Amino acid sequence: MNYQHITVAGSGVLGSQIAFQTAFKGFVVSIYDINDDAIERAKERITKLKKRYQEDLGATDDAVNDAFNQISFHSDLAKAVANADLVIEAVPEVANIKTNFYKQLAEVAPDKTTFVTNSSTMLPSQFAEATGRPEKFLALHFANEIWKNNTAEIMKHPGTDMDVFQDVIEFAKAIGMVALPLQKEQPGYILNSLLVPFLEAAQMLLINEVADPETIDKTWMIATGSPKGPFAILDVVGITTAYNIANGKAQAGKKEFEKLATYLKTEYIDKGKLGTASGEGFYTYPNPSYMKPDFLQ
Repeated sequence: MNYQHITVAGSGVLGSQIAFQTAFKGFVVSIYDINDDAIERAKERITKLKKRYQEDLGATDDAVNDAFNQISFHSDLAKAVANADLVIEAVPEVANIKTNFYKQLAEVAPDKTTFVTNSSTMLPSQFAEATGRPEKFLALHFANEIWKNNTAEIMKHPGTDMDVFQDVIEFAKAIGMVALPLQKEQPGYILNSLLVPFLEAAQMLLINEVADPETIDKTWMIATGSPKGPFAILDVVGITTAYNIANGKAQAGKKEFEKLATYLKTEYIDKGKLGTASGEGFYTYPNPSYMKPDFLQ
């Protein structure tokens, strides 16, 4: 593995985390997003991450400032990938957005560059042709709060070169992840094959008016000893991601998800309630009710 210059395409919640973690581990990082407003939001997210690394990892001022200074920001894709050894795609979880992005990327990225997708639910084979280099394309999936929940699921498709597969495994280790290779394609990898049905079951209980988010979370936390319930987890994942998944399933003809997608959009996204990133989702932050001492009583 000889990756040195890394481009992260998409600077949302997880894209920003991937970029900062990669820079924190000594790599030169370029962030790409579609316009200057998105880039400014990325800078704000990463500035906030500096404090989290100090609180959670005991990182020094010098360490987090050095990491920030390893990152450059671009709204021009060609400039962002000009020297890239690896591009990590973290654009919205919408198939046509990803497909169009890869077609654009294929036109401007150097021949040497490996592409990976951080898609939560889609398979690399869906986009392999659009990349123009299917042998250098696979999935590299991270969990939210990457600096603490340091899993990296590496999933090849049938056309992925095995040397490239091994290089991405080594890269994941180099940025402090526990590398978890998958030997065949699986929608949702390991983590989301377990997590997404769990979160969807909780959301269905809500929209079918069985119980409110706090009662559902309280039930799960007491019964299993988990520190968070499904709606607290959804706030961390981001309600936009939950909406995109639900809307995709609704468009695929799964009627039960139409109501969920509409609910998430009208009651949360349209009101700016996006989860922990916006300070409010199913709970209000920084002091959500599920963290209060009497919540489980």
